[in-house]
This record gives sequence, C-alpha cells and structure tokens, in this order.
Amino acid sequence: MAILKAHEIREMSTSEMKEKLAELKRELMKENANKATGGSPTNIGKIKEIKRTIARIYTILNEKKKKELLVNK
Repeated sequence: MAILKAHEIREMSTSEMKEKLAELKRELMKENANKATGGSPTNIGKIKEIKRTIARIYTILNEKKKKELLVNK
C-alpha cells in the first residue's frame, strides 16, 4: 500500500474514497492482528502510514461535505 497524498485523494470520487477507506481499515485490522499475535510486521512504519492515510481520507470527505452544505444554503 503506497502512501496516498492529499492531491491524489482529492482527485477521487466520494465512492472511490469510501472503497479505499474500507480497504485501508481491513489492512489496518490485519496488521494489528499480526502485531497482537507476536508476528513481526512486514514494514515497521506501515501501521502509522495506514492510520495517517485513513485520517487524510476522512479529512477530505469532511471538507467535501462542508463545501456541499455551503453551496446548498
């Protein structure tokens, strides 16, 4: 999983963002389970990277939602 930059996420549609979010959450759950069972992580910073990407997607989704609300007023 490559790091998604904010400009790459902004180019996605809302449905694509939600699909990517679900994919990242599954991957995070898998990595956390691997960590909890004592397995060695495939990449040391992968969990942190996934969490940051999830936060970026949520932030951009909220920005779009706020923009839509302002336009509809």
